[in-house]
Amino acid sequence: MSAYSRPVILLLCGLLLLTVSMAVLSTLVPLWLTHESLPTWQVGLVSSSYYAGNLLGTLIAGRLIKRLGFNNSYQLSCLFFAVATAGLAFSGNFFAWIGWRFIAGIGCALIWVVVESALLRSGTLKNRGQLLAAYMIVYYIGTVAGQLLLGKVPTQLLSVIPWVTALIVIAMLPLLFAHIVNQDSAQSHVAVWPMFRRRSARLGLHGCIISGVVLGSLYGLMPLFLAHRGLDDADVGYWMALLISSGIIGQWPVGRLADRYGRLIVLRVQVFVVILACMAMLSGYAMAPALFILGCAGFTLYPVAMSWACEKVNPDELVAMNQALLMSYTLGSLAGPSMTAMLMQNYSDGVLFISIAAVALVYLVMLLRKADHRSTPIAAA
Repeated sequence: MSAYSRPVILLLCGLLLLTVSMAVLSTLVPLWLTHESLPTWQVGLVSSSYYAGNLLGTLIAGRLIKRLGFNNSYQLSCLFFAVATAGLAFSGNFFAWIGWRFIAGIGCALIWVVVESALLRSGTLKNRGQLLAAYMIVYYIGTVAGQLLLGKVPTQLLSVIPWVTALIVIAMLPLLFAHIVNQDSAQSHVAVWPMFRRRSARLGLHGCIISGVVLGSLYGLMPLFLAHRGLDDADVGYWMALLISSGIIGQWPVGRLADRYGRLIVLRVQVFVVILACMAMLSGYAMAPALFILGCAGFTLYPVAMSWACEKVNPDELVAMNQALLMSYTLGSLAGPSMTAMLMQNYSDGVLFISIAAVALVYLVMLLRKADHRSTPIAAA
């Protein structure tokens, strides 16, 4: 039986439209604030408010899915995202932007938990890796498409908000024609917090935190870094598209290498490459190859770390573990842009890559200390 059933395909179609909207906003929100001459620390605070919303959305997602089911939870999360996006057009001050991005963060986190959990529950141990790879590829294709659109359409606030909001509303339609089976309503609720104490999944959880720091900083502050170098909005979109396209290219090879040689060795190599790419970006030479390598290694950290942790739990614990992983990612995404933005404000834009390299080095030390590693089930098979 194919892993790509009708509900899965429709779910991925909706995710594609939502991801285009997320990508457009993730790049343009910092640029809109920069054009209004807001200081760097305030731009970083708005980015962090989005990730704070992610954190809250992750916390409530499990109970929401259990109460409403996958379909209704998906529709509600899209509605949150659409309202928060439309609200930006009526925002006249810095604090209103923090509030709307916080609400958008809640909606996006709910979307991610619903989609990831639905895919994990729809798959089996044999095809779950394919579904996660398809999920990441669709996610990054939508992200690249969103970045490329910035070079083709007007990027003023009032020009962008209407069609982005319309995309989010259209993304609600696919699940009107498909039903995703929910977990058994009689089944007891699995708590999230015990997932953090799973020793076997700890490196996966730590990897999601590091991935959140890396990707949160790149999404939230890379447009600012490029704008400070004198690039216009369209050029910033092209460079961001290059960064994220490299993440798409790296998904299948890294996933296959992780299946064949085990998660540990692949994570070690990925983190080491992230450090090397950051050093290359600091040198100021060959930015395109350095950015490509950084994207290949950085954007593939999350799925490898996620697969590590999800292999350690029972099927009825997948939603709870997925919440714990996304919460870990969100904590990293929340801390990364806010702390790095303040350092960039006080020192230089190059602190962006110093910070990413520093947290990657910490994770590399954790991985190198993992002496009692055993092959993962898929690698052993």
